[in-house]
Amino acid sequence: MQRIKAPKLGNLWVHLSDDSKERIFEHLRTVIEQFRNLRAAKGTGVANIDGGPIFDPRLPGHSNWGPFSCIEDFHNALVDHQDIASITDENYGDLRELAAFYRKPWPHLVFTHGDLSSLNILCAEDKVVGIIDWETAGWLPPYWEYVTAWNASPQNAFWQAEVDRFLQPWPDAQRNDTVRRESNKPIPQTLEIREKREAKTWAGVLG
Repeated sequence: MQRIKAPKLGNLWVHLSDDSKERIFEHLRTVIEQFRNLRAAKGTGVANIDGGPIFDPRLPGHSNWGPFSCIEDFHNALVDHQDIASITDENYGDLRELAAFYRKPWPHLVFTHGDLSSLNILCAEDKVVGIIDWETAGWLPPYWEYVTAWNASPQNAFWQAEVDRFLQPWPDAQRNDTVRRESNKPIPQTLEIREKREAKTWAGVLG
């Protein structure tokens, strides 16, 4: 193993020409394509690279999540298992859209770095020579790289305008992930639905 000595892209950014930036992004797209060609072992769900819990301090409540047997279970955990698909209140239209997004038929998990901030990309001579901070890496839905890169760091706000230049754009994913991150409190209607279901369950048990 060799220690790479190279500056972070974020620290170089203001000194780079437009041509240099494009060459770096072209190389970065190639690197990410290599990520996408990796395949998880059979039976692997949403998990870290070893099949264990995902680490991501940006997720609500705690840093370690899962592992999950499928994308559906991962999405359910992201909304604290609230039944947002049953919401009918028009005041929660954004959550109904989030539920529809989560219900999409997701084809497969992809290998994901999970924190492609400009401060985690090392560059030299207009090439990517290293990527650091792999603790958030794992097997995740195909949109996850985009939303995590877009929200990588508040100190890296300029990066949001550049993410589409090296990752497949997922504007609907970003919009819905914003809704998810801003909806941490229990939703009254989902609590009511859960209480009714639990009451029916107990009625059946005691019946």
